[in-house]
Amino acid sequence: MDIAGRDRLRLPVALLGTWGLTRLLLLLFVFKVFVFPGPDVTSDVSVIYHGWYEVLREGTFPLADVTWQYPPAAALAILSPAALPFLDYAQAFFVLAFLADLVVLSLLLYAGVRPGRTLRGAWVWVVGVPLLGPTVYARYDVMVTAVAVAALLAGARHPRLMGALTAFGALLKVWPALLLVGAVRRRAWASAAVTAAALASLSALTMPGAFAFLTFQGDRGTEVESLGALVFHVGRHFGWEGQVALNYGSIEFLGPFVQTVSTVALLLTVVAFGWLLLWRLCATRFHSHTLADAAFVAVLLFTVTSRVISPQYMVWLVGLAAVCLCFRASTMVMPATLVVIACLVTVLEFPIGFAHVVASDAYGMTLLFTRNGLLVIAALTASLELWRTTVPPRAPLPKIPDHPTHEKKPAHTP
Repeated sequence: MDIAGRDRLRLPVALLGTWGLTRLLLLLFVFKVFVFPGPDVTSDVSVIYHGWYEVLREGTFPLADVTWQYPPAAALAILSPAALPFLDYAQAFFVLAFLADLVVLSLLLYAGVRPGRTLRGAWVWVVGVPLLGPTVYARYDVMVTAVAVAALLAGARHPRLMGALTAFGALLKVWPALLLVGAVRRRAWASAAVTAAALASLSALTMPGAFAFLTFQGDRGTEVESLGALVFHVGRHFGWEGQVALNYGSIEFLGPFVQTVSTVALLLTVVAFGWLLLWRLCATRFHSHTLADAAFVAVLLFTVTSRVISPQYMVWLVGLAAVCLCFRASTMVMPATLVVIACLVTVLEFPIGFAHVVASDAYGMTLLFTRNGLLVIAALTASLELWRTTVPPRAPLPKIPDHPTHEKKPAHTP
């Protein structure tokens, strides 16, 4: 075997070895062989998810629990540990999250060795996920991300499959609907619409309260890790009279001006979607990587303008950044790098330093300003790159030549 062949083999071995070691460490943390610093992130699974599981098994959604804020297909993720009856609920959930992580890696490896592709995307996933700590395996977002990654990688050759997977992902946790932003084939949109309608109808007919989650969002405050929350972290040092409280399943700011900041966040989201619409109308150069790049930009914009930025949201961004970097021609290297760095800051903020965040002390505020600042810069740079690579520059207006003024010569007379 020549040197080039040995080099091609060495990279996947290093990648798989890194994945195996880091994921073993994550499993040891969620199974509590080792104790990760900060609050116990696994309690959401053993207490909240397990409680929903018991209700869902009775054939109804948890209508009495306002913390149930998920589309109907989320029930499948919550019920999935029943597939491993030889384990208790939390253990089964962690194993399934691990398997979803493995599915993403497999998809990225398969995509990365094709012509015009690269294994950079797989490396982004391998490195970025463990930087978030055990939270990755203690939330069902890694399962949703697996569906989203599969949808994007299927998009180029199998638009109908992409549409079906996108619709399924959106009914798991809404945000995968943004994957369609860059889809140019009508078959993808049609497949998504048909699949969404079929699954939504089936959920509504078979289980009461499938869409009750839509009414559970109105009284939410501003989550303490969001971009808008920075206003109140600073305000607490200047006499702001609100409070920090557990509300709708997350730690939020409640009090004066919170509704105003939440409204501003909503308006920023509207502006972001307006920009995406403008981009779609102006874009004419769609490359093989544009579908993934547009999805990454859309989810970044959605995340930074949201009134909630939970740590598990970073799993979405890492997955989409990884798909972008599977394409050798993608220009999302810098935004993807910023997202990976933001993952490291996120784990320092939650769970390790969450007490400092809740207290709005200097350390907690530094972490939040840094993490959210990285995400804002990533969103802006990614948006500019998407525009630059897909929207042709305006042609300069034609110059009107300056014609010299000629005086009319007098007619010739003999």
